Amino acid sequence: MALKSNWKKIRKFLNDIHLWLGLGSGLILFIVCLTGTIYTFHSEIDEWFNRDRYQVEVPATPPLSVEELSVSLGKQVDGEVASVTISPSADITYQFSVRKEGERRGTTFLVNQYTGEVLGDTKSGTSEFFMVMFRLHRWLLMDTSVGRPIVGWSTVIFVFLILTGLVIWVPQKVKSWRQGLKIKWSGNWKRINHDLHNALGLYTAFFLLIMALTGLQWSFEWYRTGLQSMLGVEQPARNGGPGAGGEAQKGKVDGDSQTEPPALGTQLSIASIIQSVDQELPYEGIYRIDIPNEKSTNAKVSKYHTGFFASPASDNISLNAYTGEIESIEVFSEKPFNERVARSIKALHVGDVFGTFSKMIYFISCLIATSLPVTGTLIWINKLKKKSKKQRKLKATAA
Repeated sequence: MALKSNWKKIRKFLNDIHLWLGLGSGLILFIVCLTGTIYTFHSEIDEWFNRDRYQVEVPATPPLSVEELSVSLGKQVDGEVASVTISPSADITYQFSVRKEGERRGTTFLVNQYTGEVLGDTKSGTSEFFMVMFRLHRWLLMDTSVGRPIVGWSTVIFVFLILTGLVIWVPQKVKSWRQGLKIKWSGNWKRINHDLHNALGLYTAFFLLIMALTGLQWSFEWYRTGLQSMLGVEQPARNGGPGAGGEAQKGKVDGDSQTEPPALGTQLSIASIIQSVDQELPYEGIYRIDIPNEKSTNAKVSKYHTGFFASPASDNISLNAYTGEIESIEVFSEKPFNERVARSIKALHVGDVFGTFSKMIYFISCLIATSLPVTGTLIWINKLKKKSKKQRKLKATAA
């Protein structure tokens, strides 16, 4: 009996924590979860609305070479062509990254690979909308020094809400487990609301914990450092280079890309470089190629798997730009588990760790998370009404 009494006290204590933390952070969590839901398929939606830029008709003639397209693009825009992204689908435009001196990111232009026509860049009304969603999600459209910690600590509270919710949900009797796992649609709206909060929260708890625990690294430097230390990896370079933990190399280390080129020979074409990459990575995929300049001795290529279950992680190759000899290779699936996890933090947070399949699961989970502050608040209001009604009856009886 004492054990049962103590458990009731613990459960009530956790229930109070769950209630007041939920009420205090509910509005912020609603905004964060809603914008996260909307942002899940941002790239797919953006490309669909702007498909006249991302898709072209495939003629009978083969595409122009990357070199020809680079020269043509260079004449039309101001800046240096830094890289090109090539899809295995013949109707998907080539994406060229162009950077001006001093720029960190540059601009991505979409080019018809059959005509050389520049169809525009990746900036659009749709992309601007999703950028607003992104800023709301990350720092509530506030100054980052203010909004980022607010979102971060709200996420910490969200973790406590998930954990306390799981404990509160555990039925006192084993026979009640089955009832707690389903929604009684035949009940009144209060019962349905209660079941929606409990059952749906339980079903999505695992995914919501992953989202929250991975998302915290963008709010707190100490958390990011601790997470990397726990995984046993070095902090990744800020310039977007290969993932944390170093490279699994094959052959010699990359040469200095700024050294003088050999006296004899000419650089390989991008088509030849792709052929060399395909010999090492013989699967259909998307290529992102850093276009070597006249002083470069090596070329760097990232290749991504495609498909419904495709991982967003790339396999990276560095090769001699004149001979095609492989200088280093990094195959994601061959890396140690901790390094694969470290490179997948963003994918684990946004849900594309297993391509479209996992994004669909995350979309549903995040949509449910958006509803939890609403259903939870309604449960609290209904309990207040019930308590107030009971007190009025007691007063009436006493009178």
